[in-house]
This record gives sequence, structure tokens and C-alpha cells, in this order.
Amino acid sequence: MDQAPAKTDTEVLHELGYAQELLRRMSGFSNFAVSFTIISILSGCLTLYGYAMATGGPVDMTIGWPVVGVFVLVVGLGMAEVASSFPTAGGLYYWAAKLGGERGPAWSWFTGWFNLLGQIGITAGIDFGLAFFASALLNLEFGYPTHPINVILVYAIVLFIHGLLNTFGIRLVSLLNDVSVWWHLGGVLLIVAALTFIPHHHQSVAFVFTKTVNETGWGSIVYVILLGLLLAQYTFTGYDASAHMSEETTGAQLSAPRGIVMSIVVSLVAGWILLVGLTFAIQHYQAELTSPTGVPAAQIFIDAVGRTGGMLLLLIVVGAQFFCGMSSVTANSRMIYAFSRDGAVPASAFWHRINKRTRTPTNSIWLATGGAFILGLPYLVSPTAYAAVTSIAVIGLYIAYVIPIFLRLRLGDRFVRGPWHLGRWSTAVGVVACVWVVFITILFILPTVSPVTPDNFNYSVVAVGAVLLFSGGWWLLGARRWFKGPRLQGTPAELAAIERELAGIGQALPTRPPDAIG
Repeated sequence: MDQAPAKTDTEVLHELGYAQELLRRMSGFSNFAVSFTIISILSGCLTLYGYAMATGGPVDMTIGWPVVGVFVLVVGLGMAEVASSFPTAGGLYYWAAKLGGERGPAWSWFTGWFNLLGQIGITAGIDFGLAFFASALLNLEFGYPTHPINVILVYAIVLFIHGLLNTFGIRLVSLLNDVSVWWHLGGVLLIVAALTFIPHHHQSVAFVFTKTVNETGWGSIVYVILLGLLLAQYTFTGYDASAHMSEETTGAQLSAPRGIVMSIVVSLVAGWILLVGLTFAIQHYQAELTSPTGVPAAQIFIDAVGRTGGMLLLLIVVGAQFFCGMSSVTANSRMIYAFSRDGAVPASAFWHRINKRTRTPTNSIWLATGGAFILGLPYLVSPTAYAAVTSIAVIGLYIAYVIPIFLRLRLGDRFVRGPWHLGRWSTAVGVVACVWVVFITILFILPTVSPVTPDNFNYSVVAVGAVLLFSGGWWLLGARRWFKGPRLQGTPAELAAIERELAGIGQALPTRPPDAIG
């Protein structure tokens, strides 16, 4: 439900306590494009396709995808309503502070740290997927080895490139995100068309919609199918980017919630079409699952349409993943910037620093890429590390997603709605969202392969536990005494002075007295 905003973007931001430090140049479409690009059906669907082939089989792609998508949409609707009330770069942790009452600082602290874990995990997962596909492409064309050390080298290079692109400024990132939407949609149509009309053989309807596969060592096929839902749940992450980019988006109180919801809806439809088309085109299930390229989806392309055509389809996927990783670094860095702005990250003053020339948080950009690189290093010793990275992204992000929804649910009618809200559906949406997130949080820390060994251990539980211990320990040892939630940047005159300094010349932007925060 939409209502016209009564105030300008800058007035709303001032009332939330912040100056307009970032450059507000993104349109509503560009805001949607960031989240749609980070969801990236050509990244998440295809990089975990091999995992799902062994962990559940085709039924996870064709039935599991829409089931997960509907629950994700419910979560997104709950987030969108809160985003309309609080359009700030801090997003989730700011919302938690405002909705948490007297315990707002504690809610904010833990929401922020889980969001930070999830953001770094999603950047790692996306660019690792890109490294897998790029390595497969290089292997097919030039014989490039696909050993772990070689994949890690490609991974480091793409992270560095994404850091550079984000350093150049929001205008370039915004333009590339707009291009990315049409690249993704056009790419899906081209891939599905090729896989539909070129192969001489297709799988049966029964195979595509009912076939199950279990190569995990576990005895329960139900448990294995549930584990395979990671393909869909991991792909449907990162749409909080629309909230994190709200300080750079025009009409943010409407554009940010619309960006969240529409990115999920469009991805749900287009992703299902992609997965159905790819599953029908499987030619040799076991051979493709164990492809020497290391990427089963790439082998399906080659077997279905030939080597040249397969490589062209693979190139489309690599391009989409490149856009996706770039956008993930953008959203990740904005979250770090906002969390540092409020003093919650070690060396906050350094990470919060703005590059006055590009008006971007350059230091936060490089922290995002560096953290993602470190999270991917266990792949050197563990073949299941990629599944663990994706689990970390899902668990970290969805815990952060659901805390503000839970707090908004607890407030009931005391919640002050923004111009975009759910009306009488707020309670039902909040309850379903909370139940779903509790379920998947438990599910994706469970072991994925039996018997469990040091080589296949799901280390997502270690990463999540480490963040919980670190943030919880820091909170108890000292942060609870000084962290009071998001910090006001000053009086209207002080906010105007910040804006004039960044602009270099001119008058202050219109201001209103800010409300007290947290």
C-alpha cells in the first residue's frame, strides 16, 4: 500500500539524525536493480546447481525454488514495510535500534554484526561462484587448471576488480547495475531458448518435477531434499541492498521498499524459468555432476548445445556474476560505512571515512573485499567450503532480516508506518517470516554429508558461533556501556555544515530538527 511522502528525502534523513553525506543520484529503477543484481539468478541458481544435483536432485530445482520463493517474499514484505519508515544506509541494525525500545542498543548491536557477517558471506559466495565459472571457461578455452589454488587466484582478482569499480563512484556503479538487469533477463531468455530448441534430447516431465537424488550419505531423502533448498535460499539473499542504498536513492521511502519486493518477485519468476529449462536439458546426469570443469551447469551447456554454444552461454553467466559481485561489494560497503558511522566496528573512524572526490566510503569498500577473501580461503583445504560460505551468508543475513520484523511485530499498532505499508496484513506476514527464518537457521548449520569428517565439515556453525561469541563478548565486556545505537550527527546547523563541507560550495540543504535516536 503506497501513500505519497509528505517530506523530501533530505528532510526525512535529517529527522533520522543524519546529514546527506552520500550522493543521492539513484533512481527507483536503479535501487531495484541493485537488489535484483545481487540476488542474481544467473549466479546463485547456477553456482549451487551441482550441490542441489547431489543433494535432493531435480525436485529441489523445480519444486523447492517456488516454495522457498514464496516464503522469501513474505520476509521481504516485512522488511519493506520497515524500510519505508527508516530509509537509512544502516538498514537493519538502525531499524532494530528504533524498534527495540529500551533494549534497542542491544538489538541493534547483534543485528548489525549478523548483517555484517551475512554481507561478507554473500560477497564471498557470489565472487567465489564467479571464480568457479571463470575458471571453467578458462579451462575450456586455454586449459587453465581448476585446482583450488588456481580458483583462489581468480577469486582474488575479481574481488580486486570489484573493489576498484566501487571506488570510482556511485554513478558508474548505478549505470552498470541498470545494464545488469537487462543482461540478466536477456541472458535467462537466451539460455532457456538455446536449451529448449537446440538439444535433440530432453528429460521427461516426471524426471524434472519428481526425480530425487541422494549422494550425501544420509539415509533420509526428506532431510536431503531440505538441505538442497540451500540453492534457492542462498540465491534469494542480498535484497536488503535496496535499504542500504536508500541514502543514495531519490524518493527512498517508496523506492526502497518497492526495490526489495520487486527484486524478489522478478527473480522468483525468472529463476524458476531458468531452473526448469536447465533441468530439462540435462543429457548425462552423473557425468555432468562430476564434470572435470568443476561446474556441472557448464557441462550441461556443452552437452546440450555443443562446445562453442556452451561456452557462449557460460560467458553470459560469467558476465552476470561479475555484475552481481560488483553490486554486492556496493551494498556491503554501505552497511560497513553506516555501522562504523555509529562506532560499532573496531577502527570506526577509519572505515567511516568518505572519499570527498567520489563521495563513496572507499575504506569500507576494501574492508568488504578483504573480509570476503579471507572467508573463502578454507576452500584450499575443504571441498565443501563453498556450501559452508553460502550457508554463512544465508544464516547471517536472515537472522539480521528477521530481528526488525520481530520487533515491529512486537510493537503492533505502536509502529509508525511509512508511506509504504502492509495494512492489516502486517501481523500475519511478520509471524510467517519469523517462523521461516528460525527453520532455515537451524537447517543450514546441520551437516550436509555423512559420515562427517574434517574435510567435509560444515564450518558455517563455526563462523556463526565465532561472530556470536565475538559480538556477545564485546557487548558484555564493554560495548553495552558505550554503544547506545545509531548516533545523531548533530543539530540542523551541524548537519548543514557537514553537507557544505562535502559539497565544497553552496548553501546547506533544507533541514528539520532531528528526532532523538535509540
